[in-house]
Parts: sequence; structure tokens; C-alpha cells
Amino acid sequence: MDYIKGFATELLFILTEMAPYLMLGFIFAGLLHLLFPKKRVRRYMGQNNFKSIFNAALLGVPLPLCSCGVIPTAISFYKHGASKASTVSFLISTPQTGVDSIFVTYSMLGLPFAIIRPIVAFVTGLLGGLVTKKIDPEKAATVLQNNENGDELPKGFFPRVKEMFRYSFIDFLQDISNWLIIGLLIAALISVLVPDDFFADKIPNDFFGMLLILIISIPVYICATASVPVAAVLMLKGLSPGAALVLLMAGPATNAATITMIAKVLGKKSLIGYLGAIITGALLSGLIIDYFLPAEWFRVSEHFSHMGHDHQMLPDWLKTGSAIMLTLLIINGYIQKYLNTKKMSSQNISSSGFSPEKIITIRVGGMTCNHCKENVENSIRSVQGVDDVDVDLTTGKVNITGDFFDLAKIKSGIESIGYKIVKE
Repeated sequence: MDYIKGFATELLFILTEMAPYLMLGFIFAGLLHLLFPKKRVRRYMGQNNFKSIFNAALLGVPLPLCSCGVIPTAISFYKHGASKASTVSFLISTPQTGVDSIFVTYSMLGLPFAIIRPIVAFVTGLLGGLVTKKIDPEKAATVLQNNENGDELPKGFFPRVKEMFRYSFIDFLQDISNWLIIGLLIAALISVLVPDDFFADKIPNDFFGMLLILIISIPVYICATASVPVAAVLMLKGLSPGAALVLLMAGPATNAATITMIAKVLGKKSLIGYLGAIITGALLSGLIIDYFLPAEWFRVSEHFSHMGHDHQMLPDWLKTGSAIMLTLLIINGYIQKYLNTKKMSSQNISSSGFSPEKIITIRVGGMTCNHCKENVENSIRSVQGVDDVDVDLTTGKVNITGDFFDLAKIKSGIESIGYKIVKE
């Protein structure tokens, strides 16, 4: 019973500490959604030169895309004209951080970590792009014609504000809610079950300790925001700040699915540039933090202490209100997903060609977030004859409405951006 009570207490504390910064981060994510639609980002990534690589790394740092969303987005950019080097640069810098995770990092790990994390993401993205440019020179590739419908934004001030909040608290929140909940639960469990100084006793706080954390982090996935409370609690248990940074870099930026997809679409040489930059950047950054920067910058107890819970950066009413609002928004996201699935299931689907307009249903595998959904929708809408597309993330069901469209071309386009057609 004491463990359950302690778990609930820690979970509530972590949630209330993160919630105000998450809410603010979501609003900034919505602003970035308006300022940098995909067609604008794509324009900055089109050349195989230093400027495009630099732009891709820089643009990737604040964008709120986790690994599950950045892979199909980056592949879509590549298929529509971005160079391999700038694509790899974008793939490295984007999932490591984002405007939401920067705010959460500040709230739980302090200002130095919040500054260092995006800098490291940018530098490793730049390094990965330059290495890829050197070892995998760009070859002539077929550039797909792009349909910009998915990039169109509403006209007028109030419609744009509405779109900003819709993206912030529906699309984006739905994308990270599963991983956010998992990260909170893991952090609370570690806080309750793992003894203090466990990592200081069991894992050496040196290069080999960082290497061990890196080996553990590469094949698994946890998003940039959800990794912060886990890193904070691990540091309270004795993990060095450098090793925590390795986790914050490698956990969001790499996983088995990402590695497989990069090798398949961009090739093994680009994969070497991608992994080499992340591994080198993570280990070097961790060593710099542990051996060259002041230790007092990274004392988690000064920023995120469960010892008495007396740390007050914000008033209790704001933290509690934000936590309640965030919880309600997450619940709303799951309700919206359920209603969309129910709506899709109730539609009368027919593949018959007897009517002038037909609806065909296919199933697409590999979609994990609303960015995946958007990529699939844009790919299908670019095919002549398609009038409308309705995608259900939960089931993978895609309803395509139109007249005389080429289904083979639709399936080919979906597969070209990294997804797969699931046979019924």
C-alpha cells in the first residue's frame, strides 16, 4: 500500500511540474505549425550544399516532431526534392528536441540543460548532414509531383488562431499522449522502486557508463518530451548528467524502426552518417558535461526535487490547473480517436464502379501519429481523380473517394514514403 501511495504521489507531482510548461510548449508548437508549413520547410532543404544542411538542422530543432512523425515527414521531403544530406540532418536534429520538450527540460532539469540540448541537436544534425554529403554523394532521383493541399492554412486571423489551437491540443497532443503517459509512469515507478544512488553504485559514471546507456537507448524509443522526467528521476538516483544527456539524445533520435527505414529509403551510407553523428555527438557531449562544465549546473535537486516537494517555480494554482486541463485534453484526444473510428466503421463502403463517384477502402500499416496521417493523405490526394481521403489511425483504414483514380498509383505513392499496404 505504501508503494501505491508513493507511486500516486510521485506521478501527481511530476505531472503538475510538467503541465504548465507542456501547455506553453503546445501553444508554441501551434505557432510553428502556422509559420513553417511543410512546403516552406521543403524549400530550405532542396539543395545538396552546406546551406541546405544548415537550414535542415536549424529548422528541425524547434519543430515538434518525434521520431514516429519525423521519419515519414523527412522521407516525404526527400521524395519531393530534398537532398539526402539535408534529409539526414533533419532526421537527426528534429526528434532530439522540440519547443515543447525545451520548456519541459527547463522545468525539470534547469536552464543549462535546456540550452545545451537544442545546441547539441543542431550540431549533431549539421555533422550528420555533412558526413552524409561526403560519403553518399547525391545521385539523380525522380522527384515526385507534390500536392500542396495539406499545407494550405485558413485565411484570416481568427481561423488561423483556431487552426493553431486545433493543431496544438488535438493533433500534436494526440501524437505524444501515449508516450507522455508511458514516460510519466516509468518516471514515477523508478522514483518509488529504485533505491537512491542506485546508478552511482551499479553503473560507472564514466565513458563506459555512457556507452552502456547509449547501447540501451539506440534500439528503443521514447519521445523527446517523455524522456525528460525519466532522465530527471534517473539523475536523482545517481546517473551522471552526461549519461542522462546520452539518453535524451539517443532515446528520441534512434530506434529499430527508424534505422530500418533509413537504410531502406536513403541507403546504408546515409544510415552510417546518421548513426555516426548521433553516437559521436552523444558521447562527446556527455563527456563535455561530466568533465568540463560546472557540476552545479546539473544538480537536479535544485530544479526537480521530491525531497519535500518544496521547489516553487510557479504558483500551485497554475500548476494544478494546468495538470487538470492537460488531463482533460488527453482524455478528449482519446475520445476523438474513438469517435473517428466509429464513424469510419459505420460508413457504407463500396468498391463498385457503377456510380460516377466511388469509395474504396484500403489499409495502411506503419501510421503512428497525425503527421503520418497527413503524409498519407497528401500522397493520396496528389493522385488525379481523388476527391477526398479519410484516414483512421487506430485501425489503419483509409477511405478514398473519387472518380477514375489509379489505385496502383496510390499504393505505390504510399509505399514510396515508407508505409505499407496491409492486405485484407
